[in-house]
Amino acid sequence: MSISRFNAVEKASNRKAIEVVTPKEKVSEYFASNVFNRKAMQKYLSKGIFQQLTNAIDNGALIDGHIANHVASGMRMWALEKGVTHYTHWFHPLTDGTAEKHDAFVEHDGQGGMIEEFSGKLLVQQEPDASSFPNGGLRNTFEARGYSAWDPSSPAFVVDDTLCIPTVFISYTGEALDYKTPLIRSVEALNEYAAKVCNYFYADVKKITTFLGWEQEYFLVDIELYAARPDLSLTERTLMGHESAKNQQLDDHYFGSIPPRVQEFMKELEIESYKLGIPVKTRHNEAAPSQFELAPIYEECNLANDHNLLIMAVMKRVARKHNFRVLLHEKPFQGINGSGKHNNWSMGTDTGVQLFSPGKDQTANLSFITFVVNALMAVYKNNALLKASIASAGNEYRLGGYEAPPVILSSFLGTQISDILDKFENSDIDDAIQMDDKKGIKLGVGQIPELLLDNTDRNRTSSFAFTGNRFEFRAVGSSANCASSMLVLNAAMAHQLKQFYNEVEGLRKAGQTKKEAIFHVLKKCIKESKPVRFDGNGYSNEWRVEAKRRGLDCETSIPLQYDAYTTPETIAMFKDVNVLSEIELQARNEVKWEIYTKKVQIEARVLGDLSLNHIIPVVIRYQTILLENVARIQQIYGEDFRAMAAEPMRLIEKISGHINAVNSGVFDMVEARKKANRIEEAREKAIAYHDTVLPFLGEIRSHIDELELMVDNQMWPLPKYRELLFIR
Repeated sequence: MSISRFNAVEKASNRKAIEVVTPKEKVSEYFASNVFNRKAMQKYLSKGIFQQLTNAIDNGALIDGHIANHVASGMRMWALEKGVTHYTHWFHPLTDGTAEKHDAFVEHDGQGGMIEEFSGKLLVQQEPDASSFPNGGLRNTFEARGYSAWDPSSPAFVVDDTLCIPTVFISYTGEALDYKTPLIRSVEALNEYAAKVCNYFYADVKKITTFLGWEQEYFLVDIELYAARPDLSLTERTLMGHESAKNQQLDDHYFGSIPPRVQEFMKELEIESYKLGIPVKTRHNEAAPSQFELAPIYEECNLANDHNLLIMAVMKRVARKHNFRVLLHEKPFQGINGSGKHNNWSMGTDTGVQLFSPGKDQTANLSFITFVVNALMAVYKNNALLKASIASAGNEYRLGGYEAPPVILSSFLGTQISDILDKFENSDIDDAIQMDDKKGIKLGVGQIPELLLDNTDRNRTSSFAFTGNRFEFRAVGSSANCASSMLVLNAAMAHQLKQFYNEVEGLRKAGQTKKEAIFHVLKKCIKESKPVRFDGNGYSNEWRVEAKRRGLDCETSIPLQYDAYTTPETIAMFKDVNVLSEIELQARNEVKWEIYTKKVQIEARVLGDLSLNHIIPVVIRYQTILLENVARIQQIYGEDFRAMAAEPMRLIEKISGHINAVNSGVFDMVEARKKANRIEEAREKAIAYHDTVLPFLGEIRSHIDELELMVDNQMWPLPKYRELLFIR
């Protein structure tokens, strides 16, 4: 056993849990203590400024310089009392992570000293270098100006000694360079068009809120073992490693007893999350060894997305204190479950109605059917686009496996909802909808059970499943920014609701009653969206054939999936609801292709280095020992040595075959990479990396994994799966 591996395994084995000091207060007493929320605003702002700011947050009213200066002053006072020395605009560039530049609360006082200063201008806007972030050609190096602008709907928060102010990030010419800007646009668009449709059933509704409840899966690895694996350190996944004899086949880790070290990590993570106003509620072991999950209470979509990005950063910081490293890659270990991020998506009114929940009267249930059917239409029409929104180099390893949603996007409704829609589709208007002067709209298709939430089964093979009062978009990757998929889903739903509303109004102008118009448009939508409804096994080969026959998107190449962003239909859809312009869409695709290429490129380079400089030298040393063994057998037994040395000679021959295969595979992979690197166009380069470089990673790995079983365990240089996956 090499020194690095030996020390890493020994330290991991002897590691004890670091006890966390739990606050004596109840969670409710310190929740959001590091957040400049409404409670803090009321304390540090005048009543008039507080009312104007909350009006801006709730209703989108403009914030002028006078208000901004007062808010900045109050925010600075609050932060300084917490020992804060710096502030930063916290934004979401097109990297799936977050960005921040820290500035101190200091200015010259004009007398040779310094004063703590923070103005409304500094609160509202900063100017990061836009050319240094992925921008898809929107900004040249010599055109570096970009702006981060305050998002008052997401409250500022304190991390360590820094006040973090959530912001959007746009170019000098106004294009979005981030995920937050189009996410906010999509939320506003969905509010506008959902409210119009909702008013058919609830005249008093003025605002629709989009909710997101994310479920974050992750792996924990001992920090010493992580450091002893260059592939984990550089790519967040193992590029080699034979599966452990025991992994998850006994299903004993799922919902099992949480290891003490992990329990202490989770405890501190929850404490830090509560201080930041993140309402984490659920924690448990996931299916794979060393895999876990946490989930919060649902929140407004934009805020929930900020909280997910924030908690991923908090997880990494807290994990180091407990001698862990968090792995958020979608497939860090081959042969066991990967990690996803299930986005639970729903909508609610300012009057308390959940639009994806059956109601207690017939009118509410027709509203429920209307919004469910429009969601199905949005998914059906934007099938390829929604799949592209969750596509990434990491998620490519996870999706399509038998532990994750398939690469074909379909929607599971359950038998009850499916039956109701089928009956609606095949009914006449007098059978489906009746009017009652006292009770309003009545459904002839039957009362929807109030206990539908409990009567609806779950289908883990569906990418977009209805789960009682929401849709669960299960295909999102664990490392992704939720906004990537949510802005597409919101925009698609807004566009579909706009079309639904226009069709209903068109029929009403043609002489139909509201009831008749709603019925005819719903019936058409139910029939049209039927291909995306599938309640069966999404893993089956039969479904792949059937999905292709139905016209659903079956593309498996990630670079080609991104083409869905720039089809004429997609461009028109985003433009129609004012979420992304054509130039913004094209730029984002350039970024996506570039990131995909670089991630595959990095993995190929790391694998080549590990193969030639770590694995093969060790294997040759072991092979030399075997050769020396054969030579000594020959010295003892003379010409009869062949029978005695048959097994060592067979092993030597097998090892030679794998060595040659690895060496030639690395050489061919490097040549394929060189050829791909000469391609200038981003899309074509990404396709070349997918088609000609990526396959070598699996081929080379297969030979190294076989060698791991042959070489003396004491000599193998890297921690093995049985050492990485079981926390002691």
